[in-house]
Amino acid sequence: MDNLIAFSIAVFTGFFAITNPISNMTVFVSLTQGASEKAKASINKRANIIAFIIITTFVLLGRYIFQLFNISIPAFKITGGILIFYIGFEMLQSKKSNVKNIKDVHIDENIAVSPLAIPILAGPGTIVTAMNFVSDAQIIHIVLVIAIFGLMSLLTFFTFRLSDVIVRIVGNNVISVIGKIMGLIIAIIGTGMIIEGIKISFNLIA
Repeated sequence: MDNLIAFSIAVFTGFFAITNPISNMTVFVSLTQGASEKAKASINKRANIIAFIIITTFVLLGRYIFQLFNISIPAFKITGGILIFYIGFEMLQSKKSNVKNIKDVHIDENIAVSPLAIPILAGPGTIVTAMNFVSDAQIIHIVLVIAIFGLMSLLTFFTFRLSDVIVRIVGNNVISVIGKIMGLIIAIIGTGMIIEGIKISFNLIA
């Protein structure tokens, strides 16, 4: 029992560090700026459900998916890093790209699936973290990983849901500054993923 508790704490800590709901709230606010309350609620719900499905799928079938499509972890990290860097760069430039255009007819699909669900909520780091926890694990560990990520998805959902209240409290100017800072951080995270992928590819990690 003690081992399961320690394992659960480690999983929760790992997931929280990767999918920090508070940090990602500023991303959500930036991506949905100007959208209606109904659209925001739909995007929030869809993004978290899709992220949960993605992580659950990789926890259960990730190893086989990578083998089936001959996908390597370094390639996955590099590609995910490029996507994350691109999102962060556009946030720094205060641009609204095609993937973030809230006026698109298919706003839910464009924003909820990408970039919110993947790569922000269920990106390479989250997927690799989840797969690491279930490598050579027993069924109980797999169930715990899925359940804990489900809890993280709920925390993220409610954080996003309260984002407007938080914005009203702290003000738009502060949110704008935080958004740019988050853009810089996201770009740095993306660059770090690319570097890590390159290091793994050339066996440069000690």
